[in-house]
Amino acid sequence: MIEKLESVYKRFQDIGEELQSPGVASDVERYRQLMKEYKYLTPIVEKYREYRAAEADMQEAGELLESGEEDQELREMAQEQYYAAKQLSEKTAEELKILLLPRDENDDRSVIVEIRGGAGGEEAALFAASLFRMYSMYAESKRWKTEVINSNETELGGLKEISFSISGDGAYSRLKFESGVHRVQRVPETETQGRIHTSTVTVAVLPEAEEVEVEINPKDLQIDTYRSGGAGGQHVNKTESAIRITHLPTGIVVECQDERSQYKNKDKAMKVLRSRLLEAKRREQEQSVAAERRSQVGSGDRSERIRTYNYPQGRVTDHRIGLTLYRLGAVLDGDLDEIVDALTAADQAEKLKESSF
Repeated sequence: MIEKLESVYKRFQDIGEELQSPGVASDVERYRQLMKEYKYLTPIVEKYREYRAAEADMQEAGELLESGEEDQELREMAQEQYYAAKQLSEKTAEELKILLLPRDENDDRSVIVEIRGGAGGEEAALFAASLFRMYSMYAESKRWKTEVINSNETELGGLKEISFSISGDGAYSRLKFESGVHRVQRVPETETQGRIHTSTVTVAVLPEAEEVEVEINPKDLQIDTYRSGGAGGQHVNKTESAIRITHLPTGIVVECQDERSQYKNKDKAMKVLRSRLLEAKRREQEQSVAAERRSQVGSGDRSERIRTYNYPQGRVTDHRIGLTLYRLGAVLDGDLDEIVDALTAADQAEKLKESSF
């Protein structure tokens, strides 16, 4: 591990020097790449410096203890310094192991989130709306920007489906474990017998793709326009501004009707299409690797039931890691950090088992 850390430290210093050279300042793309790497390496280097300082303190105290120093007070101070430095050294060493784990290249990206009502009809649609609100409030707490791309509302204010972007640094790293089937157990308002119903909603979280990553041939696209509209007397466009794009080679269909401008709808729809194609490409690559790692927190498959929201008990249970919290209201108000942190820790623990540290 020390050899790897020394290599990281050397690379960090080299980047620092290169960033100060006049040539890099005029090369915008090169400067951006270097800054991204520099930002990624900074916490590792800072933690490594902390580790080295603790090791130096421990060595200094150890040498004093071995010197045969007769002053009792000085020996006691050295003993305290030694144990404090040893504890810090062990703690930072564990933290460095996590920082050195292979990093998901998509972690810094913004995301496209797709929520669809599953089993349960109107009740599923109402819960889909609750999940959209939950993610929107979580994004707001992180100062990320949420923008609706396409939505299909029901008469009672539910959502048959909705796709939206969340733009912000590290959005994917915090939301990537949300993909899967979310189950809700509650008594619907329309239920006169007071019986608990179980409904499901599927969530897909896709890292937002950049144009250069996914090459799309315009000939492969079928683009249809239509008039957008919604339930319950919502605004209906008199012009055909809604867009439906079909990617003929894969059969992927993307719709966008949120904007009144056809151009803006097409731009948003293309953004979703690129992200879906990038995700399909990623899954294909993973499946081609024989020893594909199956993370403890699940594969992210949309058919996998990942979490239950039980209203009568005020309970949220994440089935992948066996985490149960009795604060459903706070979670649905966007307080997701405890769940996200636990899932991240479980994923890191699984990766540590497979690492060479």
